Amino acid sequence: MSTQTNAGSIVAAHEQPVGDRGPRLRRILAYAFLIGYALLMFVPFAWSIATSFKTRADASQLTFIPEPVSLIGWTQAFSELDPSIPALFINSLLIAGAVTLTNLVLGSMAGYAFARLRFPGREVLFLLVLGTMMIPDQLRLVPLYQILRTLGLLSGDLQYVGVILVLAIGAASIFLLRQYFMSIPRALEEAAKIDGAGFFTTFARVVLPLATPALAAVAILSFQGTWNGFFWPAIILTERDNWTLPLGINQFQDLYNANWPALMAVVVIATVPIFLLYVFFQRYFIEGVAAAGVKG
Repeated sequence: MSTQTNAGSIVAAHEQPVGDRGPRLRRILAYAFLIGYALLMFVPFAWSIATSFKTRADASQLTFIPEPVSLIGWTQAFSELDPSIPALFINSLLIAGAVTLTNLVLGSMAGYAFARLRFPGREVLFLLVLGTMMIPDQLRLVPLYQILRTLGLLSGDLQYVGVILVLAIGAASIFLLRQYFMSIPRALEEAAKIDGAGFFTTFARVVLPLATPALAAVAILSFQGTWNGFFWPAIILTERDNWTLPLGINQFQDLYNANWPALMAVVVIATVPIFLLYVFFQRYFIEGVAAAGVKG
């Protein structure tokens, strides 16, 4: 009996890894696919870096490695841009930072109101907010331009204010934060109220700290969208000194040709802040976007 039991244990021990091969193989294939997809998405950025070190003649060839390696693109990027890269960088940082802040403040307040407050027409109003995501900026151009001109925000440094007001809050920010607030247990807020905390104290000291992943996701999306934005800055920032990086990049293109090495050098410089922002906050970004779909 003992011999049969030992033999059965040995057979089971040899058969167990065979049963695990299926899930393990699927996991390996999934990781291989994701790694391959990530590398594929990295190719355009790597191509931009390689092109920035090419000569203008070599940039027209479909070769990855520069032959010869040249710094003329980087030299032209820093010498021929008007305004200079530091000035464009500061303008972009100012506008993107302000828009990110307004989306966090206004989006969190609006999202919490839609998630927790009870008022007539709440659902209809929320659907109207989501409906604005389907309206392209081109359809809003004329009325918004007239409003900004009436307010005197189309001249001088007030142009910054005009761009910030247009992009101050987005429906996507409200939606993401509202969905995340709905996933937070109400018991935590009720406990704070029992302890004597008011409405705004509960919101600021209990709800917002718990919504850090969603706030990080909104911050990254708002900053990235504003940093790369071209349409509204091109319409509102008519004075050259107020240009942002995307408008400066456009200087290296004309109707028939483009200075690809210099253009790619500025593109690489403009991509670095977004890359670093995502690298440092990717955990919060993924968690916030994933948790936003828990409740509808």
